[in-house]
Amino acid sequence: MVQIKTPEQIAKMREAGLVVAAIHAATREVAVPGASTKDLDEVARKVLAEHGAKSNFLGYGGFPATICTSVNDVVVHGIPSEDVVLKDGDIISIDCGAIIDGWHGDAAYTAFVGSGHAPELIELSRVTEESMWAGIAAMKQGNRLVDVSRAIETYIRRQPKPGGGRYGIIEDYGGHGIGTEMHMDPHLLNYVERRRGKGPKLVPGFCLAIEPMVSLGTPKTEVLSDDWTVITTDGTWSSHWEHSVALTEEGPLVLTAPDAGKAKLAEFGIVAAPDPLA
Repeated sequence: MVQIKTPEQIAKMREAGLVVAAIHAATREVAVPGASTKDLDEVARKVLAEHGAKSNFLGYGGFPATICTSVNDVVVHGIPSEDVVLKDGDIISIDCGAIIDGWHGDAAYTAFVGSGHAPELIELSRVTEESMWAGIAAMKQGNRLVDVSRAIETYIRRQPKPGGGRYGIIEDYGGHGIGTEMHMDPHLLNYVERRRGKGPKLVPGFCLAIEPMVSLGTPKTEVLSDDWTVITTDGTWSSHWEHSVALTEEGPLVLTAPDAGKAKLAEFGIVAAPDPLA
């Protein structure tokens, strides 16, 4: 069943979302050549402590860290380590969350380490991020879950891939409901699968973590022997972007964006819901 939130509960999720945004800001500053992915994890732990928040990643299903650090061909669930040292030209996707008074926030972004990145990598991250925003813009009263999936897939498929071919929309992982747990119903595909039907109707109080994952090649993945790290089967690099979003009576509220999604949603002609904490 889908958990529908009250405005008061959404305000609590906004608190958690702002902690996630703070983690993103802090980790961006230290995602530089020579830093280990464990260094990034330690920064995230400090931010959580400063805000009196708990990690919803640490210990989840046995996960041993506070954030996921996925470098280059790692799609998702990379485990921070002293042995993984960032190099000039790498890309890294950082996924993290926070809990405030039992309510969860969850978001991810892709960062460029150093400089000199190939145009195809810059475009990969842009396409992935913009497809996320297209999905967020589809969170409208009266729409259904499949409309969010369709918006994400349609955006990606319409983008020309440098060098030709098609982007790989990762098949085995997607978005999800979020609230009193990090992962809740419904599961959100980043593409349309006809046999799944239209999914539930989007109503005020509906909260989703929208998170496209896109590769330069295959949509297929495999899990390494640590039972967490997910890589592309063909070794192509990938990007991951995510925001937690609440649908309110006044429109979508991007819980994990510092400005609640106001600027980006305006590009779609959509007015973001007022920030309950403003």
